[in-house]
Amino acid sequence: MRVFIAGATGATGAVGSRLVPMLVASGHEVVGSSRSTERLAAIEAAGARGVVMDGLDADSVRNAVLDARPDAIIHQLTGLREQVGDTKHFDQGFAATNALRTRGTDHLLAAAAEAGVGRFVAQSYTGWSNERTGGQVKTEEDPLDSNPTKASRETLAGIRYVEQQTTDAGGLALRYGSLYGPGNDIGRGGEIVEMVMARKLPVVGGGTGVWSFCHIDDAASAAAAAVTRGAPGVYNIVDDEPAPVSVWLPEFAHAIGAKPPMRIPAWMARPLIGEHGVSMMTQIRGSSNAKAKRELGWTPAYPSWREGFRTGLG
Repeated sequence: MRVFIAGATGATGAVGSRLVPMLVASGHEVVGSSRSTERLAAIEAAGARGVVMDGLDADSVRNAVLDARPDAIIHQLTGLREQVGDTKHFDQGFAATNALRTRGTDHLLAAAAEAGVGRFVAQSYTGWSNERTGGQVKTEEDPLDSNPTKASRETLAGIRYVEQQTTDAGGLALRYGSLYGPGNDIGRGGEIVEMVMARKLPVVGGGTGVWSFCHIDDAASAAAAAVTRGAPGVYNIVDDEPAPVSVWLPEFAHAIGAKPPMRIPAWMARPLIGEHGVSMMTQIRGSSNAKAKRELGWTPAYPSWREGFRTGLG
């Protein structure tokens, strides 16, 4: 197939940059976009054709897609954000990504319709976006949070939008869990690693918030599988072991050679990390990958974050 990856490179550790060589190795003809001319060389070195495209410019998107004449489009557009640990101003950090999840999605879907593209796959997210009541592990049939924290409302709206528009158009929305691996915030040299090394990421309250992780290469392999497999709908792309903060954070610290994280009560943390940060530490729910395994034929190479933190951080 001829596959167009919107967001084939960008920030180090972006899913698109890992996806290009996987698709090329599978025999697909790949065209990948970047906003920067300087980054086209990386796309072409992986065996694809690189094009410059601004995901927020309708004409730029239309021209790139029509020129590529793809059979499938994979929407991996995200925006760089600063201060990843600033959960008090969560929506501000995701403003660029939210624009790409809304306006960027509209531009890509319009171009896909005009070009007669038969397959559309979009990146989404699962984790804090889950309903924070009921069971500790959610499936795709469970609702998203109906009462999100104030700091995350715009970002959750962006997630809802990309999923609704994609599935209404007959596409697949892949809800990646919390990504880790080379080049990521949760990876060697990443901001989360630095925070844990400096003991600036404590276990808050009981650490009862449940997280689902996904290695960046597993996220890419799921996108590659979705090019040819799976019915329209949403899919959780996570590993096999959702885990509370009280379990995974101390083990993460041990894996990177850091001292055990400190523990502080929620009331003490709230002025520092806000309602959303406390929620991520104490209330959020994990996600099940059963549907993705069953319908995409996908199996994570890192079935547990335990192994991934030891060997897959880069």
